[in-house]
Amino acid sequence: MNDRSMTFSNVLVTGGAGFIGSHLALRLVAQGHRVTVLDNLSPQIHPANSPLLAAIRDKVNFIQGDVRNRDDWLKAIEGQQSIVHMAAETGTGQSMYEIARYVDVNVNGTALMLDILTNQSHKVRKVLVASSRSLYGEGKARCPQHGDVYPRERADSDMRAGDFGVKCPTCGAAAASQATDESSWLHPSSIYGITKHTQEQLILTAGKALGIAATALRYQNVYGPGQSLSNPYTGILSIFSTRMRNGNDINIFEDGLESRDFVYIDDVIDATVLALLSERADHRVLNVGSGVATDVLTVARTLRDVYGSQVDITVTGNYRLGDIAHNYADLSAIRQQLGFEPKVSFAEGVRRFANWVLAQEVAVDSYQQSIEEMKKRGLLN
Repeated sequence: MNDRSMTFSNVLVTGGAGFIGSHLALRLVAQGHRVTVLDNLSPQIHPANSPLLAAIRDKVNFIQGDVRNRDDWLKAIEGQQSIVHMAAETGTGQSMYEIARYVDVNVNGTALMLDILTNQSHKVRKVLVASSRSLYGEGKARCPQHGDVYPRERADSDMRAGDFGVKCPTCGAAAASQATDESSWLHPSSIYGITKHTQEQLILTAGKALGIAATALRYQNVYGPGQSLSNPYTGILSIFSTRMRNGNDINIFEDGLESRDFVYIDDVIDATVLALLSERADHRVLNVGSGVATDVLTVARTLRDVYGSQVDITVTGNYRLGDIAHNYADLSAIRQQLGFEPKVSFAEGVRRFANWVLAQEVAVDSYQQSIEEMKKRGLLN
């Protein structure tokens, strides 16, 4: 592969004290980069003595600040040659009722960064944004009559009747999920997904206009050591692990066969560093995942076996508005452009994750509280 690498001595990672950001910061430091981290240390993600912050604090230039604050951005951008923009609110379900906050952080925070890059003197030559598979909504599917199709958001009436599958938008027949590539239609089904779509468009459009290389990585469901065990809105493996360690039963939405692409943190960092340092990623959108779909019932049963737990696993038939049935990544583009290949299987990744979880204090399980919040607003049926 004919590839040209880019060299960045100074890298700013926003949200760099978070799960993915802290792993990335440590990898970049190990490779000899000077890393600055801008993070607001949100209490929803960081406990009082955040181990993620502790892991990076003495290795990076840490700035506690908010992406909605111009002065914080100005301080963080000074002297930087590249920016990896990971700071964001990330809960799909929570985004459906904290709309103003999600738009403010994810959209306005990104716009403020680009406004500064447009109107202030700086040295930034590349911006990489952490995007999301949520842009695809239900992704790509195959209809027996119409071939590849892009299903619309599932109807409340169908799910209320226990029909959780996706339908052909043309004939209404059941459609089978397919790997979703970057050229697939974008129709996010949550406020979170809409904000990530807007982030992408802002950064890719402004980057081209400003002559700054821009890349968007659409991450699938990232998991691994360091993931928050107390945040009830993101990370199904973390949520299930915390419930099991508290002896609480697992209630699974829909029919339990809804599936996701679970990608291990080390593979995500490999892909992110490749994209940051390679010109072949410039002005591109690339999927990052394992390329394998795993259903939620399998996730719960696998974790229960690994932990030796005795909790009950119940498929409830309840559903949450804004959730999707299936989505897994087509990795053809990132393989071709960057030579990326995921190395950690789901079985191996879960083993590593569970070993880490068992070494942590048992987190408070606030998942039921998050469910009640959604029920109160009519977002869970």
